[in-house]
Amino acid sequence: MKLSEMNIRDPFVLKDGDTYYLYGTRAKNFGKNVGGFDVYTSRDLEQWSEPVICFDSEKNGFNREVNWAPEVHKYKDSFYMFATFTRENGLRGVFILKSDTPSGPFEVYSDGTVTPIDWECLDGTLYVNKQGEPYLVFCHEHTQIIDGTICYVKLSDDLKRAVSEPVLLFSGSSPEWADVKPEGEHYITDGPFMYRTKDGDLLLIWSTFINHKYAQCIAKSDNGDIDGNFIHLPPLIANDGGHGMIFKAENKLMLTFHTPNQTGYERPVFHELEDLGNTIKMK
Repeated sequence: MKLSEMNIRDPFVLKDGDTYYLYGTRAKNFGKNVGGFDVYTSRDLEQWSEPVICFDSEKNGFNREVNWAPEVHKYKDSFYMFATFTRENGLRGVFILKSDTPSGPFEVYSDGTVTPIDWECLDGTLYVNKQGEPYLVFCHEHTQIIDGTICYVKLSDDLKRAVSEPVLLFSGSSPEWADVKPEGEHYITDGPFMYRTKDGDLLLIWSTFINHKYAQCIAKSDNGDIDGNFIHLPPLIANDGGHGMIFKAENKLMLTFHTPNQTGYERPVFHELEDLGNTIKMK
């Protein structure tokens, strides 16, 4: 099948060997009570397999409400899925699942959520620093705090649990280009993903809304690591595309994201990027 035939949000691509694996949120009902996640496979990024279930949230007791934003990282020879589910307390949080293969099936792995139990959180992504230490970068939702934020926690070496308190990176209202909103109106943050440029700069791409349109944004650490101050750069996309991630395909650097951000019509798209050393831009 083609990308244009897939109705998924939050696309994420992992390459393992000569195969690309594509994951995403089943877009029906905005990813609520959809029963889990699928994986699509391809050798050329053009023709894709039919979806195959890689996590059954109904079977595992995780189909309470949201099943959002699965992304799979290879870490120490295993494959770990970071995904957002509604917990028993009614709040959303990020869990880590594990499989021996990128096609699954994935099993619940972390000791509960790796985001704070009393926070409404979503969209966790893995960052591993130059010393090999793992971190979770995630969003504290605007639904709970109005001005959504992006934060991080350090993870245990086995990815079972968080081993630090959350650290604030920035809020949705912090970029100089952010919309000026009346007091009490929400600022959304979602879809963080970390990328290190060819010159060693650390970028964080994330999404929000600019002039009521979904946008793909960039921030850069001033010290090249997660504990730096993140400086906001001009957005990559400001016309209804976002929740992206970056992957390499042969000799090309690619961005995948979903567009339009309209329930029932979302599709994953691929766009080539250029790594400028100090930032990235669309080709």
